Amino acid sequence: MSVTIKDIAKKAGVSHTTVSRALNGNPVITEKTAAVIRGIAGELGYLPSAAARGLKTRRSGVLGVLVSRIDNPYFGEIIQGIEDALSNSGYSIFIASSSLDPQKEKNIVQAFSEHRVDGVIIGSVPVARSNITLLNKYNIPAVFINNQCAWNQKFSISHDDEFGARLVTHHLLDLGHRRIAYLGNARAPRINENRLRGFQRELADAGLAPDERLISSQPGGEIEDGLAGMSSLLGSGCDFSAVFCFNDLMAVGALSMLQHKGLRVPADVSLAGFDNIPSSAYTYPPLTTFDQPKRSIGAEATGMLLELIKSSTAPGSNHKPITKMMRGELLTRESTAIYSKE
Repeated sequence: MSVTIKDIAKKAGVSHTTVSRALNGNPVITEKTAAVIRGIAGELGYLPSAAARGLKTRRSGVLGVLVSRIDNPYFGEIIQGIEDALSNSGYSIFIASSSLDPQKEKNIVQAFSEHRVDGVIIGSVPVARSNITLLNKYNIPAVFINNQCAWNQKFSISHDDEFGARLVTHHLLDLGHRRIAYLGNARAPRINENRLRGFQRELADAGLAPDERLISSQPGGEIEDGLAGMSSLLGSGCDFSAVFCFNDLMAVGALSMLQHKGLRVPADVSLAGFDNIPSSAYTYPPLTTFDQPKRSIGAEATGMLLELIKSSTAPGSNHKPITKMMRGELLTRESTAIYSKE
């Protein structure tokens, strides 16, 4: 049976009201008495009720985090950044993945609302407007990471994907590559659009017209999509000496397909990814990629959300839109090399 305030009061020889006030830091109780009561509470193994505390503070102490797939290492680092930022804050997180399933997403948002989470972080997921309306109904603020919704959101943290894509493409051009392919992800339309735009603009600045036959749009951004995309490129009959992939997971799949077909990376084809997931440094060869500051993005989103939660208690609070853009850096590894006609 769990320890209650009455158990503490009995051992301390005080009323349960005094115990409650002491544990909640009420200044009516002297520090000496409060210290004794806290000591007894710890000795008995008392755990305060989050539900009861929530009734008093009108806060649940929980943040909802919605991602597409928990097993995606990109989101793993985002979540780690969120947890880092919540250290010693008293908040815990409720993580859920939608798998980009509209019905599952609706159920998750409903669960967030029913549990009265204090705020929600939405990571690179296109959420239906009706579900955001539900959060708004319960006055639950939401911060978007790399917003994928069809409309602009008031509070968001974004990565400058066009800038990153330009740096990757510039690197390949510097190595002498002129026939560069792009493997994209149609399931992340806004991010893919920005990365493809950066790729095309960098080619244009180099005086090159993009060959549409070398731009392949896949139905997802997983390893299997990289396998399928590279297989399609190899079967197209179009020459290319380098490939820029939407993300590292696709690059891992593309690398596997190239090796399966007997092509050497980077001797025959240079290959670059995006995001710098942990495994990208341990492929053979290690992947050249763009290091997106994922933990920092998660931490920034958390800081923004906590500020929104804190300020929402002010009477008549009216938040102005906040958008933060972050940039990473190119990581050059062994999967890219100087172009050679031999």
